[in-house]
Amino acid sequence: MLQRQMKSVRLDGSDCTLKREELKNYFHQSYTIFESLFEFLKSDDVFYLQSEPTRHPMIFYFGHTAIFYINKLIASGGLEERINPYFEKLFAVGVDEMTWDASSDTLQWPSIDEVREYRKKVRHVVDEMIATLPMTLPITKDNPLWAIWMGIEHERIHIETSSVLHRQMPLAFIKPHADFPICPIVGDSPENSMVSFNGGEVRLGKGADDQGLYGWDNEYGRLVVNVKPFSTSKYLVSNGEFMDFVRAEGYTTRRWWDEEGLRYLQIRHALCPPFWIPQGDGSFTYRTLTQEIPMPYNWPVEVNALEAEAFCRWKSAQEGEVYRLPTEAEWEMMAKEGGVSEEIFEDQHSNLNLAHFASSVPVDTFAHGELYDVVGNVWQWTQTQMDAYEGFVTHPWYDDFSEPTFDGKHNLMKGGSWISTGNEIIRTSRYAFRRHFIQHAGFRYVIGNTEDEAKKYTRIDQMYTVWKKRYG
Repeated sequence: MLQRQMKSVRLDGSDCTLKREELKNYFHQSYTIFESLFEFLKSDDVFYLQSEPTRHPMIFYFGHTAIFYINKLIASGGLEERINPYFEKLFAVGVDEMTWDASSDTLQWPSIDEVREYRKKVRHVVDEMIATLPMTLPITKDNPLWAIWMGIEHERIHIETSSVLHRQMPLAFIKPHADFPICPIVGDSPENSMVSFNGGEVRLGKGADDQGLYGWDNEYGRLVVNVKPFSTSKYLVSNGEFMDFVRAEGYTTRRWWDEEGLRYLQIRHALCPPFWIPQGDGSFTYRTLTQEIPMPYNWPVEVNALEAEAFCRWKSAQEGEVYRLPTEAEWEMMAKEGGVSEEIFEDQHSNLNLAHFASSVPVDTFAHGELYDVVGNVWQWTQTQMDAYEGFVTHPWYDDFSEPTFDGKHNLMKGGSWISTGNEIIRTSRYAFRRHFIQHAGFRYVIGNTEDEAKKYTRIDQMYTVWKKRYG
């Protein structure tokens, strides 16, 4: 079995010898878990296939996390000579989506054995850097050792995003893996209910002098938010609860979708969540990492932000309330009142860090105060668009990590999923994706007024229906 429970290595301490050993173990664990995911692919030929038209073949991602270490060590000045300049350019750019009519067929991909050999060389070089680079604790953002932390946390992001791509690959090209077991507990979904919060002041962000745990540049800075009273769902929305929306022809009723959502439906021809498999008789099965199983109605549904918002509009019309996605600050209040750790999420009482299963579990498994799954199981979409906190400074070694997401097109997700590790399971972490993106992500809904609420319900007929029911 893989060693999975190692948490993020702290930047501070008093013993450099011990810190080097901790960092080395953390690096090897990340590197090995990432490579083990590619053991899902049935043959080397599958490395050259695309899970979907907007993404590169799998070989790109297999090479990408390795060259990242070298490129960032070069940028930091800690490493002077490259291993393979061609690889370090070929695998550097292209993680984000291509357009639907783009193709990576014109790129000349190397053999998979060449990439495997390159990854071995990178492992050796990073080992040497950990052992020999000058170390003064705590590690600061201008220290070349920070580039190694950056490489590890970057690879841990790709452990998760690569697992999503594997999950989108046809099962004909995928084989099971004993180190990634699927939860066997399936059943009916529990009835959801609302839990009230009084609101109050919430402080977000890390100080510039915070040198405890590695953070991406968007985590630093400060924001103070006065959260108004709100109520939120006790459970994440389950497959069973979302099924009501699907059965009500939610995917073919234009009224529930904004303009961006309608574009998504047109391009994807979506009639259900991405990991549901229609059976032709109106029923659905469910795709895990490596299997197709009967629908687990009591697991959280996995949808993008556009699908989550469409569900909220539909539910609003049914019940005469304005349901919406929570804000970043509201999620923070849920975490605080639910007793979630101030720093690293606890994986013994949450489905994350690969500590339990390589899949979701029932939504009524892990309680955090009055709510369930404030962290873990699946990421939770918020309505908060990604932006910088006051005091944000771009890190020069990775200037295209955060700033491209400050475009009004990326929504924050909070809480982590069953495969989130490292920085992803730190409370201050901030990750955002385009609203149509497929991740191990779901949602819970909220009732309560915010300044952004009206922006989420722009259709006149929808607003009229909801407000007429509420106020007569």
